Amino acid sequence: MTRIVVANSKSINDAAQILKQGGLVAMPTETVYGLAANANDSMAVARIFEAKGRPQFNPLIVHVNDIESVEQFAEVGSLDLALAQRFWPGSLTMILRRKSNSNLSDLVSAGLSTVAVRIPSHKTARALIKSCGFPLAAPSANKSGSLSPTSPAHVAQSLGDKVDMILAGGSCSIGLESTVVDCTGKTPYILRPGGVTADDISKILGVDIAYDLGDKGGQVKSPGQLLKHYAPSIPVRLNAIDLEQGEALLAFGSIKFMGIRNGDSAQNLPEDMIRNLSKEADLYEAATNLFSMMRDLDQPQNKGIAVMNIPDTGIGVAINDRLNRAADS
Repeated sequence: MTRIVVANSKSINDAAQILKQGGLVAMPTETVYGLAANANDSMAVARIFEAKGRPQFNPLIVHVNDIESVEQFAEVGSLDLALAQRFWPGSLTMILRRKSNSNLSDLVSAGLSTVAVRIPSHKTARALIKSCGFPLAAPSANKSGSLSPTSPAHVAQSLGDKVDMILAGGSCSIGLESTVVDCTGKTPYILRPGGVTADDISKILGVDIAYDLGDKGGQVKSPGQLLKHYAPSIPVRLNAIDLEQGEALLAFGSIKFMGIRNGDSAQNLPEDMIRNLSKEADLYEAATNLFSMMRDLDQPQNKGIAVMNIPDTGIGVAINDRLNRAADS
């Protein structure tokens, strides 16, 4: 069984040694747990795709500790610097033009002339990157297409012995993958919504920021753009106003008026068939709970998961993006 070790100076050093030898380490970040490998080592990066069962046309995010490291392999313009100064370290990933003389493995870019990069804020992730001395490619530490992991146990359940070590740094504070913004054109636009919203970016750049959330059968430019993604093993039904017999409930806010079609009330559901993303209807709390609660309800005895309406505003855009991909069949 894969080792789960509490993050400290010794275990971080041990993890760095594994990565230097071409291994895989699951590391905590503020968004979700990432499956890290040396981004300069194509053999190591290939292990990420193998472990996750991830399509190799789906690019990876490169994690570094400072903007100087980014400038070693990517073109960084004035708008990019403005975003970096405001949102890094943090949950924003920027897609930048890749330098032709980059040492990065071609696999991280999936053959594209661009690279996705961010500076995480989680102290363990940053300590691990510093100890390694090279950038880390790190998609979410789970089987491709399944629910993203927000705890060490989730990683172990999904990947088992396909990862060499799991660094345990507690639960993730945000619980949703980073916002991905394409910065390669004249005006940036969001490819994957997350904790940093379009309004947040607009305030910094002084321009309206649009979304492009689907692959639409075209080239995948960002992690998370595959149409079927973040999917539980049972059906997901969105914007539910009542429950079918046998469905579990993923609630948001009050369930006082939520009924079951047999005439019963949702309030009488067994404890293991109901989770509430936020009883106070707080979207940030809902984002933090989304993947772990979907995982709790993803049980074979449940006919499916009915999800109450989530407001499509602010970080609610990111929540709904994940739910729509989970529900797509």
